[in-house]
Amino acid sequence: MSNKPKINKYANLTTLARKLRDDHGGVDLILLYAYNRTGKTRLSMEFKDSGKRKTKKNPEGKADTLYFNAFTEDLFTWENDLASDSVRYLQLNGESKFFAALKDLALDETIAVYLSRYADFEFDIVYADWKITFRKDDEENIKISRGEQNIFIWCLFMAICERMLDGHESYQWVKYLYIDDPISSLDDNNAVSVACDLAKLLRRAASRTNSRGEPNPIKVVFSSHHALFFNVMCNEISRAKEGEPKVTHKRYFLHRANGDGVYTLRATDDTPFFHHVATLAELQRAANPVTGTLYTFHFNALRSIMEKTASFFGHEDISFCLKALNNEEDQALYNRVLNLLSHGKYAIQEPTIMGEDNKELFRRIMADFISTFNFTLPEIAEVAPQAAASAQGTTSAPVATP
Repeated sequence: MSNKPKINKYANLTTLARKLRDDHGGVDLILLYAYNRTGKTRLSMEFKDSGKRKTKKNPEGKADTLYFNAFTEDLFTWENDLASDSVRYLQLNGESKFFAALKDLALDETIAVYLSRYADFEFDIVYADWKITFRKDDEENIKISRGEQNIFIWCLFMAICERMLDGHESYQWVKYLYIDDPISSLDDNNAVSVACDLAKLLRRAASRTNSRGEPNPIKVVFSSHHALFFNVMCNEISRAKEGEPKVTHKRYFLHRANGDGVYTLRATDDTPFFHHVATLAELQRAANPVTGTLYTFHFNALRSIMEKTASFFGHEDISFCLKALNNEEDQALYNRVLNLLSHGKYAIQEPTIMGEDNKELFRRIMADFISTFNFTLPEIAEVAPQAAASAQGTTSAPVATP
């Protein structure tokens, strides 16, 4: 019997959101890893919208999901005082339900406690005007950076979650938390700190009880494209603290299989996470001469994977990966190609389709790299065996599978 993780397909975001809600019948937390542009933000909104559709269980269509995503960050906009360039502040969208009870929650102190862990500026909330001013040392009304702004918004959200878990009447409607990529513009150090704090809060959500002492957990979906952040979350959630119940959870790799809108979920318990291997599978799909499209930036992705592989084995650069090849002539050729085509003008952000000669070189380098290090690639994309064999420069090679 195969022990390969099952890969489930979903025709659209509606069926995928329903799957996540169904999963919550047996677990407290769902962790999703997905690349950017997979549809994580749209999935979070579909999950939220599905919770307020009118059904037999919810005839009035009441909302049940408190969420954090890119839309949450858009509730905050800057007034930069272009006229005098002196009185700058962050304006809150007071019409949003997100801020419905903000005036009654007295969040300043809780926000400040969180913020002190990540930043060195201070703030004042003017509730009557729905605005926030910032200060640092002797400077007033300063404009903070985008990263500092994002971390402040995150601290405010965490403070709201604290009140929600305390049972504040304004958030009695919340049954689910959906948190999507809360660490945009953060460095790795802050990413680790935020992950640890978030894991602590989610453990509390899973162990919540009602006024009668009965289990009444808040169910959570967390999604991210940040590998380090995801790994720390997985590790922290798995460590049950003394006196706390274990958080039951599932981990998935979310992937948009093709351009037709089909989504796949692949269960994973890998630590460290297998996203680099999944990237190789993506590159193999792009290298398919029948259905794939190779762009010049794919050389950057392949070189990055080689660098991480070399680092894993304790070496400084990709020469370790190239020296593992038997053919010295290929070693020299591949080294020149990777140095040239993953730097300079070839590494621009505008997608440029590779020329035919470069496509062939890319397929040869990738096929040799995969076979030399015996990678087992996840089945995140369907590839016809004949096409895959052609992509690897042979007429009989099988498609790599987990």
